[in-house]
Amino acid sequence: MPLSPALGSTLLLTLLLAIGLVFFLRAASKDRTTVVDVQSPRPALEVLDGLSQWLKQRGWQAEAGDPERRVLRFRGQVGASGTLALLLSLLGTVGAACLGLVLRQLLPVLGWWPLLLALLGPLAGLIYRRRAARQELVELRLISDDDAPLSQLRLRAHRDELIALELELGPLLQLASDGTLLSSPI
Repeated sequence: MPLSPALGSTLLLTLLLAIGLVFFLRAASKDRTTVVDVQSPRPALEVLDGLSQWLKQRGWQAEAGDPERRVLRFRGQVGASGTLALLLSLLGTVGAACLGLVLRQLLPVLGWWPLLLALLGPLAGLIYRRRAARQELVELRLISDDDAPLSQLRLRAHRDELIALELELGPLLQLASDGTLLSSPI
């Protein structure tokens, strides 16, 4: 049976929708660890103590640091967004149902069985939840000398955590960075 132009384009668009969902799943659970340098006119111990207290309040657990390298580490479990998991499940279900309808049109002999593909839709949310929930690490490294007039730190953490830190603690600890975290579109 020849494929009509309308059915062919519908099949192509449906397959592109499925490919887009796969790439969205990969991007949503991608590691976004970033390194940023910050400075403050306050003493290094005051800045490190403020950062440590803030991280502990947010549920991060202090891990053994490295005094020789002047590094403090914190570890925490990052969870997946329930709303995003639900949205991905819904998109997966609708997309799989559309693919089922297209297959039904292409192969009428299958009856309505292709619509059962919609039952695979919630797998998108489950895959996202499994991949996005993971252990994360925050690393604070003092890069200025003890007698330097400015405290300079190198922070390595998930991008969202660094943005929250800059917004919440920036004014309090007089932290200054190059501002790229707040200005970048991603």
